[in-house]
Amino acid sequence: MKKEWKRRELTILVLYLLAFYTFIILRSLQLSHDHQAKLYGLRPGWLLPPRLNDVSDAQWRNFRGNLPILTVVFGIFAALANFLRAFLCLKAKGMSIVWLFISLVYLSYLHGACTVFILAIASVNFLLVKIFARTPYFSFVLWIFNIFFLLCNRVYEGYSFSTFGQRWAYLDNFRGTFRWHICFNFVVLRMISFGYDYHWANLDTHFDQKRHLQRCDTCKSGKTCYQFLQERSGSNDNLSFIIYISYLVYAPLYIAGPIISFNAYVSQLDMPQNNYAARDVSLYGLRWIFSFLLLELLTHVFHYNAFAISGLWKLLSPVDIFIIGYGVLNFMWLKFYLIWRYFRFWSLICGIEAPENMSKCINNCYNLENFWKNWHASFNKWLVRYMYIPLGGTNRKLLNIWVIFTFVAVWHDLEWKLLSWAWLTCLFFIPEMVVKSAAKRLQAESTFGEFLFREFSALAGAVTITCLMVANLVGYVIGPSGINWLISQFLTREGLPILGGMFLTFYAGTKLMFHIDDAKKKQH
Repeated sequence: MKKEWKRRELTILVLYLLAFYTFIILRSLQLSHDHQAKLYGLRPGWLLPPRLNDVSDAQWRNFRGNLPILTVVFGIFAALANFLRAFLCLKAKGMSIVWLFISLVYLSYLHGACTVFILAIASVNFLLVKIFARTPYFSFVLWIFNIFFLLCNRVYEGYSFSTFGQRWAYLDNFRGTFRWHICFNFVVLRMISFGYDYHWANLDTHFDQKRHLQRCDTCKSGKTCYQFLQERSGSNDNLSFIIYISYLVYAPLYIAGPIISFNAYVSQLDMPQNNYAARDVSLYGLRWIFSFLLLELLTHVFHYNAFAISGLWKLLSPVDIFIIGYGVLNFMWLKFYLIWRYFRFWSLICGIEAPENMSKCINNCYNLENFWKNWHASFNKWLVRYMYIPLGGTNRKLLNIWVIFTFVAVWHDLEWKLLSWAWLTCLFFIPEMVVKSAAKRLQAESTFGEFLFREFSALAGAVTITCLMVANLVGYVIGPSGINWLISQFLTREGLPILGGMFLTFYAGTKLMFHIDDAKKKQH
């Protein structure tokens, strides 16, 4: 009876969502066609001529435009590094020198003379870590120093050489092709990672490797899990200045990550990653090419981001506002998926495995915690290790999320809309926790108890997805000033049925995700 009920429910859900996506696709095509002449950022396309391609997103446009030269450069870097490793039998110290040389050549092209700012700040951070690592003031000094420069870099837009005297002013003509203070956000995370890993190594924090190897399925299979790489402290030789700098500016992950901890980086300098064989890396690259072609197809036929950039969606009906907002979030997901996996692909070829970002599709996440674990997953691991646990972990969860998300917003940029996104996300954590708590109380072994539990969980998922959409649209598209406008559009006679339909769709989507999770559990 239970299996039959679930089978019928699954059939109804699939039919409903097929109808939903059919409507979304047809309406998106119509919107893109009707408003094409008024949209900004459309260029002649190559995939489906004569259709125009939506390259209105500056980040995607720059990455896409530089793909050919990036691929040539990283191909040369990977071939050189792997040849020297094999020919000279290099370990951590030798490979750090190789990567330091390669990465400084790369940085010289990207930032020109401004590379000296990166090296100067990094050197001071190294000295502070060495001096204060064994003192009770270590955390305070490390965070104050790094947040200070994180803010100053933005306020002064990477500084000017003329500030240090007119005899240095000529260096402002050699600032490279990419703003160094934008990339430095990732360097800050790496400096903090080195600081804490060095600090904990000096405290002799005990990691039971034998016990871990007995319990970890990944390590028992002959591979190496990320936790093992991250928790295992290196020798004092691996804590040298050269290895530290090579970690900060490691070329394949320098621009956008994914973020890898210092311990994990050093471990793989000594012994290259063994989780991906050459065939696996090749398949990873082929999947990336397929995903790239998919996004090219989507930006040729749907112009979601151009609607957001042009501001035209404010003139649309509530149902069309929902379609554009939903489309923008899916575009953002696939854009970041491609950027992060491209750089991770080159890092894998070079023997360094970083955590995978975007391990789940955006349409397969129904709670905030799960969403953040799978969106910028490597950043989430960093936040858990270097912020969440030192701040008290689950004992102070509701307080910790405010500190962490505020830092995440400031780390991205100094903008009110990002702080609004951070604080809205924290607020939305509260109803999710309340509904989750209520759902767990209703959980029982009986069929009716399980039914109630799933229904409450599905309602919680629908609330969460709605909150996530609002928070991300405020943070990345309409800004805090657009909140009142967004609410006013849906609290009208025309908007309320659309709001109800959205909630029903998110509810149905959450129920379908439950079925997907059940199928995965059966497989395992």
